[in-house]
Amino acid sequence: MTREEEIAVRSRDRDLDGYLALPPDVRPGERRPAVVVIHEIFGPDAHIRDVTRRVAGLGYVAVAPNLFSGELAQQLTPANIALAMQSFAQAPPDLRRDPTKLAAFAASQPPERRPILEAFGRISQPAAQEGFASDLHSVTGWLRARPEVDPKRIASVGFCFGGAMSARLATVDPDLTAAVVFYGQNPPLDAVPRIGARMLGLYGGEDPGITQTVPAFAAAMAAAGKSFDYRVYPGAKHAFFNDTRPNYHQESAEDAWTRLTGFFRETLGR
Repeated sequence: MTREEEIAVRSRDRDLDGYLALPPDVRPGERRPAVVVIHEIFGPDAHIRDVTRRVAGLGYVAVAPNLFSGELAQQLTPANIALAMQSFAQAPPDLRRDPTKLAAFAASQPPERRPILEAFGRISQPAAQEGFASDLHSVTGWLRARPEVDPKRIASVGFCFGGAMSARLATVDPDLTAAVVFYGQNPPLDAVPRIGARMLGLYGGEDPGITQTVPAFAAAMAAAGKSFDYRVYPGAKHAFFNDTRPNYHQESAEDAWTRLTGFFRETLGR
């Protein structure tokens, strides 16, 4: 059975809460590769914990940090996020990629929705995303100090918001071995030359706000001599991998998991 722990990681000026899952067969003194599992906008919920256990079941040390630890956790509650999703359903698909448009949109919404939309706007700002990437770098540093972890074999996988953060982590941690992006926004393209990790992207064909930007990322990676394979799934919407959400697309999700496991075997080993 997978061993689980609630953990805390010190990052900059705050502590990040987190969930750690250890492979059931790891032996004392043995060092395993590790994977950082990065949550969606919903935080490290039951789905993310399930994915973390699945990654541990593959033989990797897996940790899911809560990037919203502290004040953001009080704002980004399930009820508030549901209000935001109702607003986003009526908005242009590129809205969340443009903080200026998002701020204007928030101001146009009913008063009860404005605080959560403003919180979304804050976490979309470049400075905030750089801060989250720094937090994740602290997590990989924490993992490298763990006795169960091989410090030279660390990867990340993220979903939606976390997919963007998986790519961002690759731009700030030059020793990251591999990074997987599930339907997340591109990192700043001028940061691509700093990426040392091999990268895999998994996107929905019915998610134009994200997927239409991927060719630019692929071109930047190729120009910088970096490794980036990606797959776009026809008929799949945003969040197609999340089996607790309406957009779950079983065929695409199963193929994506197969690709992820093969990618981690190639890059991390066992």
